[in-house]
Amino acid sequence: RFCTSSAGRSCFVLVMAAALCRLRLPVLVGWSLQPRGRRRAVHAHRDHSTRLTSDPRSTQQISWCCPLCCLLSTSLTVSAFHAAASAVFSVQSNAKLKSQEVQLAPCEDNRLLSLRLPWQPTLCSRVDAGGFPPSPERRMPSPRTIRTSSPRKMDSYDVIANQPIVIDNGSGVIKAGFAGDQVPKYIFSNFIGRPKHVRVMAGGLEGDVFIGPKAEEHRGLLSIRYPMEHGIVRSWDDMEKIWQYIYSKDQLNTYSEEHPVLLTEAPLNPRKNREKTAEIFFETLGVPGLFMSMQAVLSLYATGRTTGVVLDSGDGVTHAVPIYEGFALQHAVMRTDIAGRDLEIVRQVKERACYVSANPVTEEKLDPERVTYSLPDGSQLEVNAAAFRAPELLFRPELVGEEWEGIHEVLAYSIQRSDMDLRRLLYANIVVSGGSTLFRGFGDRLLAELKRLVPKDNRLKISAPQERLYSTWIGGSILAALDTFRRMWVSKKEYDEEGARSIHRKTF
Repeated sequence: RFCTSSAGRSCFVLVMAAALCRLRLPVLVGWSLQPRGRRRAVHAHRDHSTRLTSDPRSTQQISWCCPLCCLLSTSLTVSAFHAAASAVFSVQSNAKLKSQEVQLAPCEDNRLLSLRLPWQPTLCSRVDAGGFPPSPERRMPSPRTIRTSSPRKMDSYDVIANQPIVIDNGSGVIKAGFAGDQVPKYIFSNFIGRPKHVRVMAGGLEGDVFIGPKAEEHRGLLSIRYPMEHGIVRSWDDMEKIWQYIYSKDQLNTYSEEHPVLLTEAPLNPRKNREKTAEIFFETLGVPGLFMSMQAVLSLYATGRTTGVVLDSGDGVTHAVPIYEGFALQHAVMRTDIAGRDLEIVRQVKERACYVSANPVTEEKLDPERVTYSLPDGSQLEVNAAAFRAPELLFRPELVGEEWEGIHEVLAYSIQRSDMDLRRLLYANIVVSGGSTLFRGFGDRLLAELKRLVPKDNRLKISAPQERLYSTWIGGSILAALDTFRRMWVSKKEYDEEGARSIHRKTF
């Protein structure tokens, strides 16, 4: 009757509490049962110490590594063990975005305690001198929260926010680098080389396709093919290989899936070409975002202007584009296929020896300036009248049987096709860019030719920046680095939902 009364139950609880306090049952798995006064031995056990004590061993001093094996090494009852094990903590994993947090929570069922442990309980070896054996090989974590690093999974917004890659996709030269830089990081020729002959010796030149510096180095052994002609892609397979090469370890050494891309294109680029370009970048390269911009607009941005007319003459195409407040006037764009590649017989001779004559007719009659060029073998090559006849094709295409207009006429006609209210403003803001405008005397000759075509009451001003070889890329670097430009990207999600329509909607 006393046992069933409330007083009897209270006494039973007090007796059990006193027994638990005397035994000092561990709260964490992996700690040995100690009587009071053995704190030094506990410290030795934590530090994997093998120091032994000379005190006689009692039942409470039996060393064990896991509470689940106490039934085999002590005289504890099952009910006492369950009472002690209710304080043992289990491990629950809580995965978060940046890291993995391991939290401790009470076990729901003591019978499943062995299934929640990270190791299986085993009997510990005993020490004859009454000490404690080394700590188990693997123990539970400490009560405080443990943070373990894990790879961070980036969402689409984080990827779009990465530093963009700017690619100036010229017909003859490709310039690539990261937005915010002052100059492109890598510059290489836009062609692919394939061996002309069959390889007959092991250890020879390896590879079926050569791009970049290797193609330049072994050009004499290769069959050269340009994937772009006059600003238009003709061979998409070769163009795709070159775009993949940009991300290789020899160039930018990065992953295409981690950076959005700003890609330049020539004016009046066919819509089908733009759609095919987007297909390659989104579906093959897997870029998170893409924006395609006209080369002339970016060249104007590089000079700090938003209104003007740009005469861009590169390797494959020459075009004049009037721009007002950052928008190209499509109806006034003029284009000619006379460009640097048409002048190229020997490229290095052209770049170092050729110049534009202010009066070619008079200079033909006089003794022309003698220009010498040193060949790689040390011999001297004398370049006389050809030094100014080659770039003369830019102003007089009829010399080679072409019926195109000269570049000065292309520029003048483009301004005349613009609105009448904008013409004076455009005449005063002429910007030249591209590699074919780097000839010595080009600006003076262009100004003289324009004075013959433009009404005299208009003020002409031509801006020829020293960095005009890279002005298109520099303008793209400035534009892509702006925080306000992020809304202009065509994301992968938009492309998957809308297709090519999203490209045309955000391309001006």
